[in-house]
Amino acid sequence: MRNSQLRRWRCCSALTLLLAMPLAATIQAQETPKADAPPAATATAAEPAPSAEAAPAAAPVLPPYFAPTAGTGSPWPDAGGGASGYWITPSDGPVGDGDPEALSKTKLYDRSAHNMYSINVLWVCIAACLVMFMQAGFMMVETGLCRAKNAAHTSAMNMMIYPLGCIAFYAYGWALGWGNWWNAPVPSGWYSPVGPGTVALDSGFSLEIAGKKLGLFGTEGFFLNGMDDVGIMALFFYMMVFMDTTATIPTGAMAERWSWKNFCLFGLWVALPYCLFAHWVWGGGWLAQSGVNWGLGHGAVDFAGSGVVHTMGGIIALAGAIVIGPRIGKYVGGKPVAIPGHNIPMVVAGTFILAFGWFGFNGGSTLSGTDLRFSTVMVNTMLASVTGALACMAYMMSTGMKPDPSMMCNGMLAGLVAITAPCAFVDSWAACLIGAVAGVLVVISVFFWDRIGVDDPVGAISVHGVNGIWGILSVGIFANGKYGMGFNGVVREKYDTNLIEDGVISDGVRGILYGDPTQLMAQLLDAGTVVVFGFVMAYVWFKLSNLITPIRVSEAIEQEGLDIPEMGAHGYPDFAIKGESH
Repeated sequence: MRNSQLRRWRCCSALTLLLAMPLAATIQAQETPKADAPPAATATAAEPAPSAEAAPAAAPVLPPYFAPTAGTGSPWPDAGGGASGYWITPSDGPVGDGDPEALSKTKLYDRSAHNMYSINVLWVCIAACLVMFMQAGFMMVETGLCRAKNAAHTSAMNMMIYPLGCIAFYAYGWALGWGNWWNAPVPSGWYSPVGPGTVALDSGFSLEIAGKKLGLFGTEGFFLNGMDDVGIMALFFYMMVFMDTTATIPTGAMAERWSWKNFCLFGLWVALPYCLFAHWVWGGGWLAQSGVNWGLGHGAVDFAGSGVVHTMGGIIALAGAIVIGPRIGKYVGGKPVAIPGHNIPMVVAGTFILAFGWFGFNGGSTLSGTDLRFSTVMVNTMLASVTGALACMAYMMSTGMKPDPSMMCNGMLAGLVAITAPCAFVDSWAACLIGAVAGVLVVISVFFWDRIGVDDPVGAISVHGVNGIWGILSVGIFANGKYGMGFNGVVREKYDTNLIEDGVISDGVRGILYGDPTQLMAQLLDAGTVVVFGFVMAYVWFKLSNLITPIRVSEAIEQEGLDIPEMGAHGYPDFAIKGESH
């Protein structure tokens, strides 16, 4: 999630000092000398300094948010936002700005910095609200693709995974994933877009192998202890609703036979694999470090989570579907039988809600409303979604199938999943191609899993797992080098001569089509890791949790429908549910 807006060019530190030096005299003049500091020496042309040697130039006195430090006496964490510059107060009162002409350069800069942080925090929180609203879309898609006799159970899983996953993220997931976020590999001049208070996220566990530091997990912020900072709260909010997307994907693949008690245990566990892997990619862990450590491009690059969120969710869903087994009646004589969902219009409506929320999912991943690249992210997201749906329809019709509405919805969602990792790094034509490939891939994948005996009522494994992998790999193919300078701390000389814009040297994330085969290697490592790690963790968990409380309802309950036996309420109490032999 570390984005290019956070990676300043190599000259950023020098620029910072140059900008700050004119302010130094003003700041020093306004500052009360510390008790233990000697009086400032003065020298004029008429009264030269007594020493024959020139005194060294005093270091500029910079605002605390230029170089924040955590610890005793530090203003961080900042519970009210007052330590990150100063908000504009257009008033002549005792706490107001007074005459604008009388404001010093320092005060003007303080207000500009505070406004930047304010815009970024607001952007992240609004985007998080959009992502949270996606839960309604997931509920509608999954419930509509299941049978009416399980509507209350399926919709309830989509509702309760939110509080279950949230409390787990609050208790331990946040610390494991983002506890060392401040120390992730970044170039000089980096700043936190949501405020310097995130310096409190400065503790993690790593291994050192052959002189290379490999981050494994964070150790700061359990139960948000010591995290009372406005920037940290914004980041926590955004990352929590991301995790909820991963958590809700298996509820579709395991629907119509998953017992409620086992599901609840899952909701409290899912933060563990998710946040560990998120740390490896977004928290400065070993996959993010594969660029600085081993020269693999910019390390693992996943802008908004094709791998961290969607592939992880799809792989957990695959493990769960294998352990829980297919629904009764899904296979007759070893051949798959279609079990239609009960409400296709609900599925279509849910798909549009998801596509709407996805603009917050991808666009908000700049973590900055002042990073104007989010407009490119939005357009690429839109293009991949529509080409995914179009290619899905065209493929079905060209192969003799009807344009199944539910499959076209999955085609649109597959395009969205695939563009999530590369959305900030590719041209619009590449976004169209990535979405189109995803729209065809999802159809092939759905039939593949059906054929080999993996029953997935909603196609979650294909939409999120398979196309999440495609999204990870597409970064290593189509990334064009226009964005991502310094991503994961990688700044490379050998590409500088190829892309010079307005005198500023730039070396963004680039794939094999733009001269960097090592980025594809990093993406392959990323994809292989999430598949192996996610599957092993989930398979072991589902086996163990089955020993605690059965993962699957009884045959009689499944035949009747899970609504009354498991939930005590019908999804549609005023309508007679057609009896089914399966």
